Amino acid sequence: MVKDMTEGKPIKLIMGFAVPMLIGNIFQQIYNLVDAAVVGRYVGDNALAAVGSTGSMLFFLVAFAGGLSGGAGIVIAQYFGSRQYDKLKKTVVALFYIIAVLTAVSMLIGNLGLDLFLELLDVPVENNVRADARSYMNIMFKFIFGMTAFNALASILRSVGDSKTPLYALSVASVINIGLDFLFVIGFDMGVRGVAYATIIAQIVSALICFVRIIRHREELYLTDIDWKPDMHMIGLIVRTGIPSAFQSCMISLGGMSVQRLVNAAGPATIAAYTASTKIDTIAIQVIVSIGMSLSVFAGQNVGIGNYDRIKTALRQTLVVMVGASVVIAIIVLFTKSYLLTIFLDPEKAGEAIAIGEVYLSIIGVAYVIAGVMQSYQNVIRGAGDVQICMVAGLAELGARILFAYLLVGPLGTLGIWLATPLSWGCGCIIPVTRYYSGKWKLKRIAEE
Repeated sequence: MVKDMTEGKPIKLIMGFAVPMLIGNIFQQIYNLVDAAVVGRYVGDNALAAVGSTGSMLFFLVAFAGGLSGGAGIVIAQYFGSRQYDKLKKTVVALFYIIAVLTAVSMLIGNLGLDLFLELLDVPVENNVRADARSYMNIMFKFIFGMTAFNALASILRSVGDSKTPLYALSVASVINIGLDFLFVIGFDMGVRGVAYATIIAQIVSALICFVRIIRHREELYLTDIDWKPDMHMIGLIVRTGIPSAFQSCMISLGGMSVQRLVNAAGPATIAAYTASTKIDTIAIQVIVSIGMSLSVFAGQNVGIGNYDRIKTALRQTLVVMVGASVVIAIIVLFTKSYLLTIFLDPEKAGEAIAIGEVYLSIIGVAYVIAGVMQSYQNVIRGAGDVQICMVAGLAELGARILFAYLLVGPLGTLGIWLATPLSWGCGCIIPVTRYYSGKWKLKRIAEE
């Protein structure tokens, strides 16, 4: 279903679009959540440490493609809002070619540089943590195309207001992933390799569902043989629009790897705690992320027709919802953190890891309000096409996180690493808020190109 956000009540449209996206995002995170729970409970906390110690490495290799998919989504949303469907189709095809090339490059780098990545991340050798990490990532890198393809296809559908197809795809894929996790890990005793195979099969299924929807069932996206001819202007436009987001994503992933290295150096118990806690955090923050993504699509479509007053109203209403949602999420996390951690960790065998995880969740939970404000302003200017400023804001947030983590880890230990995230969110608010009230983001309209 296409959703035109240029007419109707802003907050009703934003929330109506955000809810299916939220459910879809949660299903997408269930891949990793179930993987971690099955590994942690049925293989052990050292195996969980192996899977968790390499997450930033995988994100690094798909970050650039993901950033360009996001950039293409901005262009598509504005063309859709301005009813320029011919240009919309050319943008979709251009994105397909870009993602195909970047996926091939990512697969090559991942497989050839795996041992170097493990060394740079200081993944522990003891208790077979590094050996298991290598087995897991070797499989993930070989089939990385499932992840990059789904991200691109879902971005296309969401940009034209269809958040339900990605939700359906992720729902089906999550069921497959859960079933295969238990079959491969418990039934066939495949350990971390079983988790990897379950994940990549589920990702490929979700990508196929979205692809079929695009090529067969969407009038605005129906592609003829002529449409498949690459348009160099559109490729260039996607690159210009997406490079800042892609670069920002890569820098964020590098920052994540830098912080992960500090965590890895603290030993398997801290790695397991961090892995379990961040899974919970990632699920919890999806409400904020989904509303922000919906606001970005809303802003993109309305910038496409130059309706800036409508965007101002939407931001004001969204901020109220964001703050309220953040408070509710924080309360839930703070009061259930001990129970949530036992989903991934056995209290009888991983008591130290659970205690460390409780501290992390206590700190991060009270900071969700800051994240909500940051996401609101960033997504308005991102949807408007002001991607360079979004990149600068993201890099400022990243730099603050790395700086605080390395400054505080000495005197405070792992507590310093945990505090770095909310402190960096505060720094990340400054640039987008200032940019929004300057009004300069209104000059970044893409749909006229």
